[in-house]
Amino acid sequence: MDIRSNRRDADGQSVITANRLLDGITVWRAADGSWKERIAESAPVSNAEIEDLLSSLKGKAQELGLVGIYGVQVQDDTDGRIIPVTSRERIRAFGPSVHPEFSPL
Repeated sequence: MDIRSNRRDADGQSVITANRLLDGITVWRAADGSWKERIAESAPVSNAEIEDLLSSLKGKAQELGLVGIYGVQVQDDTDGRIIPVTSRERIRAFGPSVHPEFSPL
């Protein structure tokens, strides 16, 4: 089990993320199995099923041109958007830490 798994609730949902080897860009796994640059295009997976899916994907990471594949617990906001639970993953999903949403007042 990935060390980041301890941040997932048993009954929650997660999306799968990684970084592309060629340019380091954060990517998110879509429902069709492709990798997208926007978390909004990712496919949530129940936390009960995610470890099996992660195991199969990690074995193909190099073939897929990816590094650091792992699951990120998410929740839906009031507008129905997928939002990571942790601040670290929000920064990875929505922009650099200098984004006004993440800077001190």
